[in-house]
Amino acid sequence: MNSETIEKDSKKKLLAAGQAAEAAREAGHDEDSEESHESSAEPMTSASHGEKAILHRPSSASMVWTLAQREIQANLNSAITYIVIAASLVVVGLYFFFYKGGFWQVDRASMARMFDSIPFALCFLTVPLFTMRSLADEKRVGTIELLITMPVKDSEVILGKFIGSLAMVALQIALLAAYPIVMFSRAPFWHLGELDWSPFWVGMLGLLLLSMAGTAIGVMWSSFTESQILSYFATMLTLVALYAIGSVSIVEFLQGWPGDAISFVSLQSRFEPFARGLIDSRAVIYFLSLTTLGLVVAFRSLESRKWS
Repeated sequence: MNSETIEKDSKKKLLAAGQAAEAAREAGHDEDSEESHESSAEPMTSASHGEKAILHRPSSASMVWTLAQREIQANLNSAITYIVIAASLVVVGLYFFFYKGGFWQVDRASMARMFDSIPFALCFLTVPLFTMRSLADEKRVGTIELLITMPVKDSEVILGKFIGSLAMVALQIALLAAYPIVMFSRAPFWHLGELDWSPFWVGMLGLLLLSMAGTAIGVMWSSFTESQILSYFATMLTLVALYAIGSVSIVEFLQGWPGDAISFVSLQSRFEPFARGLIDSRAVIYFLSLTTLGLVVAFRSLESRKWS
């Protein structure tokens, strides 16, 4: 009996000790929670009584310009940019001066011959090359995820890429002005007469508008794929098709309203007034509408990544 009594007493003591330890742990946990609650409440109280925190985010224009500068810098650091610009100037020069007698066969102060070839060169080579990497390369490397998770809007990303790519195409177009400057300003011994600069600058405006539409289409295709090659060929085929459907043979074959409709949506038909030195308001609206459509589709394509 004594041994049983001792065993019962020991069990009671162990049970009491366990209950006491458990109560102590619960009390300590309550104290810790109260302390953490007090510590978390203090910043809230101080924040409520203090000044409000203000997040200084740059303006949308600043963000777009920063992204555009990043795109321009990436293009300027690529050897392909200089190869494309140099090769384009050489090819245009050879065509302008020597193809079928070239400029000398015309024998008058006119740059109209240059505007016969430049639009197709932009659609076939320049615009697709400068837009193929805009978003496709970001997807391939994986930096697009980091880019869209930063405090940057999708619309700012699209506009920044568009402006950066367009700046490179515009640089290529601006270098074409070296031809008339050298020919008519620095070489008077050719005796070709004074160049009428107004049609030339109107033609340059038409090239810029056409480049805007083409660049928007290039950014749109670049937002669909991770492959720069696919982006290049998709952009090139789209622009060449839009340019080629305005040829005289196709328009004459489709007589009536089908031919007129195809002629209206053709890049070649819309550019023709500018090549003659005329500013066509319908062509301006067409190029701006095509630019807006391409950017909106690219924006929706980039935004769709958040839905999946």
